Amino acid sequence: MPPAQQLYLLDYGAGNVRSLLNAVEHLGHTIRRIESAEDFARADKIIFPGVGAFGYAMEALRAKGFVEPLRAFIASGRPLMGIC
Repeated sequence: MPPAQQLYLLDYGAGNVRSLLNAVEHLGHTIRRIESAEDFARADKIIFPGVGAFGYAMEALRAKGFVEPLRAFIASGRPLMGIC
């Protein structure tokens, strides 16, 4: 059996993180939070919760140092699900 893929939730201080974690866990999946730039390399798949305000989201991503790791993750072709 192949190793389980690592599903992560991009926790950048916006979006309804707790509800998303609960929903994914309720479906029987394990999910971890991306809390540092290093976590992007561990992720096979990422859920990116939205906040409805692009400017605020970008400021939060920049403040945590997530912009470049997120770009690299997207360029890698690994699955990313964004929620608006």
